[in-house]
Amino acid sequence: MRLDHQADQKVSPKAGHKFSHKLHACIKALRAFLHIAVGFVTIALLFPRLSQAQREMRIQVWSRQLLTCLGIGLVVNGEPARNGPALLMANHISWLDISALHSAGFCRFVSKADIMQWPFIGKLAIGVGSLFIERTSRRDAMRVVQHMTERLRAGDVLAVFPEGTTSDGQSLLPFHANLFQAAISAEAPVQPVSLQFVDSTSGKPSFAPCYIDDDTLMASFWRTLCTPGISVVISYGLPQLARGRDRREWSRDVRAEIDALRLKNSFSSL
Repeated sequence: MRLDHQADQKVSPKAGHKFSHKLHACIKALRAFLHIAVGFVTIALLFPRLSQAQREMRIQVWSRQLLTCLGIGLVVNGEPARNGPALLMANHISWLDISALHSAGFCRFVSKADIMQWPFIGKLAIGVGSLFIERTSRRDAMRVVQHMTERLRAGDVLAVFPEGTTSDGQSLLPFHANLFQAAISAEAPVQPVSLQFVDSTSGKPSFAPCYIDDDTLMASFWRTLCTPGISVVISYGLPQLARGRDRREWSRDVRAEIDALRLKNSFSSL
């Protein structure tokens, strides 16, 4: 009977492994929430006393540390634009995309207004100076394009997700060509950027960080925490000059380049 009792008390290796993953996920969640709290304090108390260059450096360092807290590796192919004017165009997969791109180099994001309502991320996006657009409002879109043009003429590096929403990263959605008008008006180059989330060991796509369809932010967040060995691969193409460009044709060219970067660098850097 004693032997039978001991056998009953044994925990299967599979159950123990699952428990270990959840415990590790809880630890990562705690670290991430503490780090986000530090971000709020930094924006509220420290940013008003810092120069723009110092703010940008703080944002880049904070973003890299957030990826570390979440257990996500960073692989960068190519070189992001460091000086403006420049407009980065990237595909959109996850709530992590903004922090991932900030980890590689500071840029000011143009995002859908819905992000302002996201828990934690919305307030951080506002705090770092993001621009927001109501995708369903033509008048608001024109306002934001005008604001983008002004910021580009002032020498900013902007970033936008021209698909307008997230996907699973396996293909690209149609681009909103009107966003390219800001680069044309400001005579600013556009740099294509590919984002991918992959398993760090196999190099195969990881869908854990995806935030699509009826998914909730917290469900995607928890799924990401529970999935070990994720890396984000960011691939930068060569900047494309604005002179003589038509916005619709240019959007097709940039979309094709992002797709080529996505296929070329899927697994080559891991």
